[in-house]
Amino acid sequence: MNIHEFQAKDLMRQYGVPVPAGSVAHSTEQAAAVAEELGVSRFVVKAQIHAGGRGKGGGVKIAHSVDEVTAATDAMIGRPLITAQTSPQGQFVRRVLIEQAVDIAREAYFGMVIDRASQRITLIACDGGGVEIEETARNEPARILREVVDPAVGLLDFQCRKVATHLGLSGKQLPVAVKMMKALYRCFRDNDAVLIEVNPLATTLDGRLLALDAKMQFDDNAIYRRPHISNLRDFDEEDPKEVEAGAHGLNYIALEGNVGCIVNGAGLAMATMDAIALHDGKPANFLDVGGGASPEKVTNAFRIVLLDKNVKAVLVNIFAGINRCDWVAEGIVRAMRELKVKVPVVVRLAGTNVEQGRAVLAQSGLKFLTANNLDDAAAMAVRATSGATAHEHIHK
Repeated sequence: MNIHEFQAKDLMRQYGVPVPAGSVAHSTEQAAAVAEELGVSRFVVKAQIHAGGRGKGGGVKIAHSVDEVTAATDAMIGRPLITAQTSPQGQFVRRVLIEQAVDIAREAYFGMVIDRASQRITLIACDGGGVEIEETARNEPARILREVVDPAVGLLDFQCRKVATHLGLSGKQLPVAVKMMKALYRCFRDNDAVLIEVNPLATTLDGRLLALDAKMQFDDNAIYRRPHISNLRDFDEEDPKEVEAGAHGLNYIALEGNVGCIVNGAGLAMATMDAIALHDGKPANFLDVGGGASPEKVTNAFRIVLLDKNVKAVLVNIFAGINRCDWVAEGIVRAMRELKVKVPVVVRLAGTNVEQGRAVLAQSGLKFLTANNLDDAAAMAVRATSGATAHEHIHK
């Protein structure tokens, strides 16, 4: 789960991480009030969306007066912001963060992630800030320092000093950096985060260390025990289809093709998408119905997948272990009747009660394209998107 920058900074502030003074505003009137309260001569107005690259997209503006703050706010709120990390249509801006502008002496990158290889929290540091860390890691790997934290003892002072030195800090800045990194570590650990990114971590002209930008992501599987984090969720920033799927115990991922995929299990989803790509097709999404897929779940899966107007065919690929093919087939039939599905539906069933499932489809009187293996199913689904169906497989 992602949260906004202002929410991440509020959370960091609770742990003693220094961040610029500021507050969020939902209107030009609120923005003016925040600017008046800050009482400074320079401000930063930052659009709050769940996407990076805001500066290049016009989502970060410097203002030198309250009037300029309101003008910048008016130019952002209520409009889409297009960045390298948004869709071509952009992300609608509903709020901005108004902060005191600071004089920057140097910028660095500092982050924490769960390293899957070591299964431990790992610090990542780069002596240049405002960079795309993945790009720097590819082109200038020597600039990236990784420091793994032993969970038995936590983040130690010498590790923080090692990282701070790599960032070019020295003298009186070192103990300040140690305190800040340990505060960020507690913020990360205590809230089941999977990523904290401070980019840039700024050294100001008067020698302070400040988290000028902040990004946090959290473990969805641990959210249930962090209600103060789940309350920060902004559904407006998420695909409504993913939100609805989650409400029904389904997992939905939107993609950019035209074959809707209903599967069970993440591994089978990957294999299904690979098979579609092998036949020169593109998946529009995949929806994982999980284990124990009831007819109701399958019907909801169809409804959510078909909300994507780009879907020209649906491929149902079920390998039933815990699941039952007859239940899945009943769900498919119910969905076809209730939703009046107009696109071709390709079904590949295997596993528990597969013969009963095929009988349910055959006896329904509805049209399906059926396949006995994944390769055939993928090929049929791709052909179906262009209107060329394999009539020899149609049950009616």
